Amino acid sequence: MAFTRTYDGDAPVRINKWLGQAGVCSRREAESLIADGLVSIDGEVVRDAGRKIEPGQTLTLNDTAQAALASGMTIVLHKPVGYVSGQPEPGKVPAVRLLKPANKVGQGETPARDASLPPIGRLDEDSRGLLLLSSDGVVAKAVIGPQSDLDKEYVVEVAGTVTEARLSRLRYGLELDGRQLKPARVTQIAPQQLRFILKEGRNRQIRRMCELVGLEVVDLYRIRIGPLSLGDLPEGRWRHLTPSEREALIVNARP
Repeated sequence: MAFTRTYDGDAPVRINKWLGQAGVCSRREAESLIADGLVSIDGEVVRDAGRKIEPGQTLTLNDTAQAALASGMTIVLHKPVGYVSGQPEPGKVPAVRLLKPANKVGQGETPARDASLPPIGRLDEDSRGLLLLSSDGVVAKAVIGPQSDLDKEYVVEVAGTVTEARLSRLRYGLELDGRQLKPARVTQIAPQQLRFILKEGRNRQIRRMCELVGLEVVDLYRIRIGPLSLGDLPEGRWRHLTPSEREALIVNARP
């Protein structure tokens, strides 16, 4: 089944940049797919590598593109604080730098230094925990595609007084950037510790949610994406996603 996604940004953006930022594939892979005639916008095949997608337009990767992306690899990483998920600004260190033989847990090859492994979903520089890096477009669609039903679980330490009124607002009463948030499952598990389970991943969502109710995030730790848990993978270490885990992500992503 072809991959489709509608662009909901505010301004036109180059297709390769958008696909890279969304974690579907790298910019280089996007350019290759365009060159092979495997990408279309609103039903029209795209031939220009510099083409921009407009707000509201729908991009489709056909089945051949899907098969090509599915041949990639997926890395499960326990990202520490201080590393950025994707393409870094000057002075920032990308999480992919941690993919060294000395940090590997279990079997499988170490990705080449120049391997294209974009992040599948955000995890901010000042957050830690489970991060997926992948060149597998099917995994990307399962985790962050518009039809994905996977939830993400976080343990969050906060500063400020946790009250039932604040918890209620976190669960149901907030909007960001003029858009209502989906209901969140938020529970208090210690005096200054909350558990968040979200069905969406807006930019710095949990931190901004907490700010809106007068709480400050001190530590944010992602421990699960759908059926995939971080488990006991040590901080700064990585391993390959197993075939059974890949299948579970794909199956559980379906609404």
